[in-house]
Amino acid sequence: MTDTALILVDIQKDYFDGGRWTLSKMDQASDNAAKVLAHARKSGHMIVHIHHEMQSDDAPFFRPGTTGAEIHPKVAPQQGEEVFLKHTPNSFHNTPLHATLTARGIKKVIIVGAMSQICIDATTRAASDFGYTATLVHDACAARDVEFDGVAVPAAQVHAAFMSALSFAYANVVDCEAFLAQS
Repeated sequence: MTDTALILVDIQKDYFDGGRWTLSKMDQASDNAAKVLAHARKSGHMIVHIHHEMQSDDAPFFRPGTTGAEIHPKVAPQQGEEVFLKHTPNSFHNTPLHATLTARGIKKVIIVGAMSQICIDATTRAASDFGYTATLVHDACAARDVEFDGVAVPAAQVHAAFMSALSFAYANVVDCEAFLAQS
C-alpha cells in the first residue's frame, strides 16, 4: 500500500445518457476515470468510491435505492475497495473518508468524477483544507450546462472555470494522459 488514495466521486448512472441528470462528456470522463482506476489498482493505491444519494424520493436524481444512483459499471468497486455513501457535495462531510485516509497513512489523493462544479469542487477544496496533496485529473471529470441570472453557461466553460480555480490554490490539475505518463 502506498501513501496515495484515488477518490472516485459520484460516477453514477444518472449522469450518463438516459439518466436523470445527464452531464456533458460523461462517457469520455468515465473512460479516463477507468484508466486512472486501473493505474491506481496496479500501483497499490487505496481506492475509495464515493456514492451519492439524495435524501428524498422526490429528488431530481440520485434517488435512494434507484438504478440511477448506482455506481457505473465502468468503475465498479472491487473487493477490498472502500465505498462511502454521502448526502452532500463534499465527500468528507459526514462520511468516514478523512478518518479512513488518516488511519491508512494517506498523504496524497487523486480525484476524478462528477460534477466538476459541485462535488468535485467541494471534495477537492476539502482535501486541500485537510492537508492532503491533491491531484485532480480534469478530463476524468464532467460538468453540466448551468444558468444563473439569465446567463446560460455551457458545460465546457463551467468545467474550465472550476478547473482553473482549483488549479490556482487547491490541486495539481492535469489531464489523464499527463497523469498516466508521470505516475
